[in-house]
Amino acid sequence: MVERLDATFHALADPTRRGMLASLALGEKSIGELAQPYAMSFAGASKHVQVLERAGLVTRRKAGRAQLCRLEAGPLAEAEQWLRQWEQFWNLRLDALEALLRDHKETER
Repeated sequence: MVERLDATFHALADPTRRGMLASLALGEKSIGELAQPYAMSFAGASKHVQVLERAGLVTRRKAGRAQLCRLEAGPLAEAEQWLRQWEQFWNLRLDALEALLRDHKETER
């Protein structure tokens, strides 16, 4: 799971790939359609799609001459679960710090 999580965060680190995922959340798109908002070549868009594929975030299929991409949300759910664990960790720590500061202020009075 760690390698897949690393691949997911690597893929999400690029704003173009995040935009492509947002576009795919609305439905299947060709690589050309994914490239269009970024004024990039098919080859450039294809490289971004390959990174998304390696992370398991996208699947690609051929439909005639077009290569259609579809969002696969499973890795995003795994990343969210990992982030929620850290959110709980930090919330506990910050709550303890807040209580400590509150107690300190009350003893100063």
